Amino acid sequence: MKIELGITSFGDNNRIHTPEGIQDKIPADERIRNIVEEIKLADSLGLDIYGLGEHHRADYAVSDPVTILAAAAAQTSRIRLSSAVTVLSSDDPVRVYQRFATLDALSNGRAEIMAGRGSFIESFPLFDYDLRDYEMLYEEKLDLLMAVNNNERVTWSGSTRQPIENKGVYPRAVQDELPIYLATGGTPESSYRAGALGLPITYAIIGGNPLRFRQNIAVYHAAADSHGVDKSRLKIATHSWGYIAETDEQAFQEYYPPTAASHNVLAKERGWPPYSEQAYMHEIEHGALYVGSPERVAQKIIDTAEGLGLDRFMIHLPMGSMTHDRTMNAIRLYGERVKPIVDAYFAQK
Repeated sequence: MKIELGITSFGDNNRIHTPEGIQDKIPADERIRNIVEEIKLADSLGLDIYGLGEHHRADYAVSDPVTILAAAAAQTSRIRLSSAVTVLSSDDPVRVYQRFATLDALSNGRAEIMAGRGSFIESFPLFDYDLRDYEMLYEEKLDLLMAVNNNERVTWSGSTRQPIENKGVYPRAVQDELPIYLATGGTPESSYRAGALGLPITYAIIGGNPLRFRQNIAVYHAAADSHGVDKSRLKIATHSWGYIAETDEQAFQEYYPPTAASHNVLAKERGWPPYSEQAYMHEIEHGALYVGSPERVAQKIIDTAEGLGLDRFMIHLPMGSMTHDRTMNAIRLYGERVKPIVDAYFAQK
């Protein structure tokens, strides 16, 4: 048994919060170059996957993950390169496929897509989509993306765009099919959709006990069974916030300021209560924060992977805006000390 280990990032780019104080945000171009360095380090350490999110806000540097992943593809050799997520509802599925097929060529078959609806809605008015069509846009565009992925020549019709009549889509990916993970925050409907379509699934677990997602996974498997899906196509991944330092205390101290700052930005927008150290420590002890020494984080990953039957675990790093050196050190500890513990454990299973 082997669990793939990886990283996701949103390219956070706000003011940098540290235990020593608050620093100005760095320019977006510098943040983007830093991401490429993070991917290169993850590749050199033998990590399996790096996923980069898409946002259209001032507090994130990345609106086009594929361009950055393509830059990293030329400087890496092994790590798989994915979005995390592609906001499919406000994009064109044909262009999504073409961009990732190009990434697949540059990386020699290492591209993946996480297709989702995203946790923000800025892209809808930006690209002239109506939020009243939220569900229909996602359903139809996912259907078209799968059609393009499976067929060189495509015939498709729906309500969200003009029909396609036996048109070729090029270039084709190096892989026979691009892996398409359905990304979800955990709605039962998304689990059912992924299972019925035979798609791998990625759960964003950002709060509460991760094992509560057993119910969603049961729905995923039940949907696959009822639709006669080949079980070998089913893969389960999760990603959660986390940070690694030499000791638990160091990790707790360094990770709290950026986590609280990031949470409180969203709290103001969404009516959440302000973040507190009590809530922070509760999530570390009992919830979905994977924060601490390498040994502590490795054990929590093992517990989650066993409890949910995971094929892949990704730590979301950094959360909020952290200094580049601390992010790089956390990645180094993840690859050099967490991964060997997790690998050794599952090698015995």
